[in-house]
Amino acid sequence: MMRSYGQYCGLARSLEIVGDRWNLLIVRQLLLGPARYRDLIDGLPGIATNLLADRLRDLEAAGVVERRLAGKGNAVEYALTSWGAELREPIESLIRWSTPLMIRGPEGDSFRPEWLALAVPALLNARVKIRTAATVGLDIGGPPFQLRATRSGFEVSPQDGRDLDATVRADPACVLGLAAGALALDDARALGMLEIDGDESVVRAVFAA
Repeated sequence: MMRSYGQYCGLARSLEIVGDRWNLLIVRQLLLGPARYRDLIDGLPGIATNLLADRLRDLEAAGVVERRLAGKGNAVEYALTSWGAELREPIESLIRWSTPLMIRGPEGDSFRPEWLALAVPALLNARVKIRTAATVGLDIGGPPFQLRATRSGFEVSPQDGRDLDATVRADPACVLGLAAGALALDDARALGMLEIDGDESVVRAVFAA
């Protein structure tokens, strides 16, 4: 059961819903797309199954999350409601705020490649305006991703077979540093942290200092 702060304040009432441990990380996973219970367990390393069930129940009761049938059959998936999806903006703001905390690297913490799909656009959209469309492959040592730049902003998704203007090979911490503007492209190359195949000018335009 969600606890009340007893304060007539928008922040207090918001924290009553999303302030409990794991709640915003569940929302993070659902911002990437609807997910089944097992997908959420896999995408949230360290969460206990009974705690996930409790958190989903609370978020559903609050109107942040809804259950629905996943395609054909009786499988159930979880998705954000339209109100829940409005948490994208504050979560992206927290991702940008976290830059000083992320600079020191993973330090043994778990990492899932799909988390870049939320973090990289959040960082780039706040500071880079690109005038031409471009698609850059991201080779981070797992499933290949692509970073698309359009006039409306940036998005990251699994590679879908479209032509790439360039490919960046680097570890996730390097990609996040470039996206945040905390790491310069030339410095990363000099340190041997990344390789570029294809049109380097496109990569420079995307990760503008």
